[in-house]
Amino acid sequence: MVLPLTNPVIIKLNEITTMVQDKSKLTESEIDEIKIIFKELVEKNERYDLDEIEFWFENEGSWKIKDSRVRITNLSSYVQDKFQQTAHLRIISDDDCSCGN
Repeated sequence: MVLPLTNPVIIKLNEITTMVQDKSKLTESEIDEIKIIFKELVEKNERYDLDEIEFWFENEGSWKIKDSRVRITNLSSYVQDKFQQTAHLRIISDDDCSCGN
């Protein structure tokens, strides 16, 4: 099932669009900022579908270069996967304590 993008996610995608000066090439600082934006979203339990992210950037209008759109989609995937893995590890460490308490 495809999750439609929520308003908080769309607001952040608009922030990314406004922040990136040259949409044909992302700078390292822009990449870092994009990671932070997606991290904030997943920490607030905002879920997003990667295809929907890519589709949004494709249809937004100012992202003519596919490489930049794919890079942002990959960053969103990386951040979401990393958060889910660390969240899973936190659950295991919280629930599976054999420390005698």
